[in-house]
Amino acid sequence: MNHNASLSAPPRRTRSIVLLGLAVLGLAGAVFVVRRPLMMSAPMCVAGRWHGCFDTFNGVVLMTLVALPPAALVVWALARRRRAAGVASAWRMSLAEVGMVHGTVPFLWMTMMPGAGVGTVPPRVSLVPLRDLVTMGPLGIVGNLLVFAALGFFAPMRFAALASVPRVLALGAGCSVLVETAQYVLRLDRVSSVDDVLVNAAGAVLAALASRPWWRTTAEAPTDQPRPTPAPAG
Repeated sequence: MNHNASLSAPPRRTRSIVLLGLAVLGLAGAVFVVRRPLMMSAPMCVAGRWHGCFDTFNGVVLMTLVALPPAALVVWALARRRRAAGVASAWRMSLAEVGMVHGTVPFLWMTMMPGAGVGTVPPRVSLVPLRDLVTMGPLGIVGNLLVFAALGFFAPMRFAALASVPRVLALGAGCSVLVETAQYVLRLDRVSSVDDVLVNAAGAVLAALASRPWWRTTAEAPTDQPRPTPAPAG
């Protein structure tokens, strides 16, 4: 019997529970702070109206919070199916997959919201590093850090090939370049800025470092396949 493994399991489980509790408390605190702006969009969202709900930041954030219970249900269903198939790390894989989608799509939606001059204002590009950073303000910087934070946090937990800081940095920067390019091509009345790419990539890396204890290693890769059924003794 491996006594070291048995002794290390409870502290690891306790740490996970504590971190989960802190995350829930942090989310609850953030919702409490912004509850009034979110409630301004609630009537439109409840009525199913596009204008005033899905075309506003407050509406998108509100619907993201409303979608949390269904997302948790999807995690549970995926994990249960994988555990029944004998897949190792079923809960971590399922949480990572749903977390990447649920935590990234709303921010992508907000970054692709058109401005008032959509289709008429010429596309604008800012390629001088750090020039736009001083005009973003604290809220803008935090928002840009969060765009690909979920992707950076969960991707190394799901894919062993992304379990390194340089690769997460490349992933965040590449995705951000695609978004900025789309803003330019679609003429959304938004500035395609190199500073957005830098801050987006930095947010992905910082989030990845926060999830480093749960990164998926290369040695774990074969365990994603169902465990073979032992052959009957002849």
